[in-house]
Amino acid sequence: MSTVVQTRKTPPPEMANITPPLTPPLKKAKLEKPNGKDELSADNNVPDNYVAWTLKHQKELPPVTLDNFVQNVNWLTCAILTLTPALAIWGAFHTKLRWETAVWSVIYYLITGLGITAGYHRLWAHRSYNAAKPLQYFLAMAGAGAVEGSIKWWSRGHRAHHRYTDTELDPYNAHRGFFYSHVGWMLLKPRRKPGAADVSDLSRSGVVRWQHRWYIYLILGAGFIFPMLVAGLGWGDWRGGLIYAGAARLCFVHHSTFCVNSLAHWLGEAPFDDKHTPRDHLITALVTVGEGYHNFHHQFPMDYRNAIKWYQYDPTKWFIWTMHKLGLATHLKVFPDNEVKKGQLTMQLKKLRETQDVLNWAPDPSDLPVISWESCDRAAKLKTASGRRCWLHPRSLFIFG
Repeated sequence: MSTVVQTRKTPPPEMANITPPLTPPLKKAKLEKPNGKDELSADNNVPDNYVAWTLKHQKELPPVTLDNFVQNVNWLTCAILTLTPALAIWGAFHTKLRWETAVWSVIYYLITGLGITAGYHRLWAHRSYNAAKPLQYFLAMAGAGAVEGSIKWWSRGHRAHHRYTDTELDPYNAHRGFFYSHVGWMLLKPRRKPGAADVSDLSRSGVVRWQHRWYIYLILGAGFIFPMLVAGLGWGDWRGGLIYAGAARLCFVHHSTFCVNSLAHWLGEAPFDDKHTPRDHLITALVTVGEGYHNFHHQFPMDYRNAIKWYQYDPTKWFIWTMHKLGLATHLKVFPDNEVKKGQLTMQLKKLRETQDVLNWAPDPSDLPVISWESCDRAAKLKTASGRRCWLHPRSLFIFG
């Protein structure tokens, strides 16, 4: 008698209520605003193919024409970028430059430049180190003296630039031309919103909130009144302080830091990665207070250094290192040397392959035709019968005319 074994198609009663664990739904990170309300992170619900998805679903503003040009001008930015140099040029023709004011203008240029490079850029936009409160307030004030927007606004745009480099969601896309990435993106209202970038960490910073709240007063005080007071109270040059340490210095700071968006994506080489436009060059470093090694920076953005060699010009790195020695900066982030060398080696191998591809190489021995002894002997007889000399080797044949 045979026994039929029936396969169970349903789970036993004790397992009927057991189901595989499900992936828990994504929880929306809530951040507490200073006023007590909840604020959602800007990165919530961002699809993986965000650039393609946004370009497909987000409607772009109509192109700028003569009819709508006035409505699309960013008048506040235009006023700052035109009236300031106009004041500096007019003042230079009517105000004598004293050597004390010249020295103070250069010093204050470096201070406000560091407010952008060491403060806005490396501290707040990239979190490449931690700073004590006194240093944070100093950099916030110095950055306000550069008159380039608040920390929160500036960092939001810069994080979008790194996240969507050279795409339509990059606020200063280098593929749209040198002038556009330098100042053009600020003169007209953008046709498309910059890509999503999370600045919720900055919303929790008391220093960032303080600067954002009082920004208008800070740019007037740090941008014009303070440099004028130093020159006026110091050596009686009130007008020179306003013209040279205020307006002229501000023009140099503007176009110095703007070069990080334009010149650093145009001049130089790409020793770490060439998928995007950032480049390394000494000239860019000289005019941007050390931000000229931009290819390295885009490949390793959280590194507090921009230049990794001791002889490369990067005063911002030296400033941060000095603050670290003084106990005002901690947790300086440095990418492992092994990872940096891997990036360099990848580019070196790519250049070697490009050189190899244009060279003519001998064919592989396995690709050469095989000639039998009989065919070689027949060829020798034909050549000698025609009156030409030949030298016959047991394994090879050479014919001489």
